[in-house]
Amino acid sequence: MILKNKLGLDNEIELAKEEEKITKLKAIELFETGKLEEFEVGTFQGLSQIHKFLFEDIYEFAGKIRTENISKSNFRFASVMYLEEALEKIDKMPQSNFDEIIEKYVEMNIAHPFREGNGRSTRIWLDMILKKELGKVIDWSKIDKEDYLLAMERSPIKNMEIKILLQNALTDKINDREVYMKGIDASYHYEGYNLYKAKDLKNN
Repeated sequence: MILKNKLGLDNEIELAKEEEKITKLKAIELFETGKLEEFEVGTFQGLSQIHKFLFEDIYEFAGKIRTENISKSNFRFASVMYLEEALEKIDKMPQSNFDEIIEKYVEMNIAHPFREGNGRSTRIWLDMILKKELGKVIDWSKIDKEDYLLAMERSPIKNMEIKILLQNALTDKINDREVYMKGIDASYHYEGYNLYKAKDLKNN
């Protein structure tokens, strides 16, 4: 199923390519203008602001909580019925040290609040928290993409793997555009046409 989009595209591969190009330009704009610093840190509101900015030229649902249930492989993300409650709980989770921050990141991934674009938005959100609380960010170029995707898939059951992977990639280059942009790389996306395909599920 091709997501309805403002670009008028009806080909999945073309949409994925345009989406990547546009969101990368928007991500650069966020970084270069300093607008990113205006967003809330560690809340769904802040994540929503990031998502809206990245995707508002592509989807009507940019920044809005999804209204469909979605899953990946055999894992079903948070049910629409309980999504708002889950996001409220995530907002209240502590973020004073590395372990707490990654646990919060894992929970936001399980929530998967948007219909599309969760990966890119949440990685920027994660780096904002790390930057504020620890004076660090993730150098995504130091992380094997396949290892990351597998660790994220397993993180709802066991988060130690993703913690070790991300901790080993911490850097104090918090204002380096190249480091920042690596997190937007399409190869890390769950939602890309070649790595992640959400499927709609009927509400029970």
